[in-house]
Amino acid sequence: MVPYSKTGGLADVAGALPKALAARGVKVVAFSPYYAVVKNGGYKVKPTGIGLKIPVGENVFDGEVLKGSSGRGKPDVYFIARDAYFDRPEIYGTSWGDYPDNVERFTFFSRAVIEATRTLGIRPDVMHVNDWQTAMIPVYLKTIYKNEKAFRKTKCLMAIHNIAYQGVFPEVKYPVLGLDWKYYNWLELEFYDKVCLLKGGIVFSEAISTVSKRYSEEITTPEFGWGLNGVLSERRNRLYGIVNGVDYSVWDPGADTHIPENYSIAKLAGKARCKEELQKEMGLPVAPEVPLIGFIGRLADQKGMDILAGAMEGLMNMNIQFVVLGTGAEHYHQMMDEVAAARPDKMAVRITFDNALAHRIEAGCDMFLMPSRYEPCGLSQLYSLRYGTVPIVHLTGGLADTVVNCNSASLKRNKATGFEFVDYTPWALLDAVERAVEAYHNPMVWKKLQKTGMKQDWSWDRSAAEYVKLYKRMMER
Repeated sequence: MVPYSKTGGLADVAGALPKALAARGVKVVAFSPYYAVVKNGGYKVKPTGIGLKIPVGENVFDGEVLKGSSGRGKPDVYFIARDAYFDRPEIYGTSWGDYPDNVERFTFFSRAVIEATRTLGIRPDVMHVNDWQTAMIPVYLKTIYKNEKAFRKTKCLMAIHNIAYQGVFPEVKYPVLGLDWKYYNWLELEFYDKVCLLKGGIVFSEAISTVSKRYSEEITTPEFGWGLNGVLSERRNRLYGIVNGVDYSVWDPGADTHIPENYSIAKLAGKARCKEELQKEMGLPVAPEVPLIGFIGRLADQKGMDILAGAMEGLMNMNIQFVVLGTGAEHYHQMMDEVAAARPDKMAVRITFDNALAHRIEAGCDMFLMPSRYEPCGLSQLYSLRYGTVPIVHLTGGLADTVVNCNSASLKRNKATGFEFVDYTPWALLDAVERAVEAYHNPMVWKKLQKTGMKQDWSWDRSAAEYVKLYKRMMER
């Protein structure tokens, strides 16, 4: 949960959505583990005096409830502390793999959240749980806690941020959950002779959400469902897609402190200066007439690195410049470094994560490439739209929901915001880049694309309104 802890997009959602909901008058209480990064991060966290005794399998372990500072009108944030489980260098695992006791850690956390909620006197209308780590909360509420007065009217929303991560564990771990074996069956928690926590959350929740409408449809298919497409198809009438939002107090070229010159839709001139400074910083020739394309993300197949590798020779033969920022698979690190070394006039690579540089890339580039194989929502394309940096995207998930392909009809209606490609191939990617480059050399078309994108509203307030509608719909059932 940003700003306390982060490994991916879930942290941004957990940090921003509660604030946007609170601004709409919703009483929000958030729970997160008391990770080492929180403990050592200098945050104002104080004891509540509430101790917990939580069963994990045949054992009972002590825990503690801490409270973070929260201002007026902001959500309350509580932390579940147990150093043996959460005071570790990383959140879910190390570079060698996941922690072997993750099922114990998040079983403890899920039970602790329920116990803390009851002890604090909170009577939730909705428990909004995220991904496999908290998917056992709806299971417990409908089984172990089903007769608890505090939760008699509570509905559960199971939010899926990336269905590829499901919390699948060997059958031998099932007793850790503390449930009767009758729930270990193909309709509820069993998944190909293993335990699947996310499946349990899907089955036992009143509603399921994911982070874009298109992705909510894709995950009901064998291609994108990662084995859970059947259970999701069964619950299709309870499955919703709500696009993530952007925190425009952080991502706004008019006020961004990380970029060399601020600019806006009314005064776009500052973007040219951002491009010039980025070219200098990355060691590329300063060439305002050459389209500068950016890529920020994990260097992994999911993010389209396999087809990008296949398209790289074609890209280097075009009159463009290309900037890459990210980390991932070692063979992609090596490939990117080799291309940059061979073509320093066209390619610049930084194998790292650098938040300030990410802002400068969004501001300084003309186009932003997102060739993801699948993308539940995506945030970089939303940042790009606000920065007047035209996205080039594969037609999938949230990318399809947020970018309107540029053609004569969409341009005429002032709807076009970027360039899409349908087939997941290097050749389709190259074709989309070529179309974008052609449009770049038509100043009237390009400025229209930029301004249409910059007018888009993908704020968290918009997303929060959709969640409030969904919460109300759940409570009315």
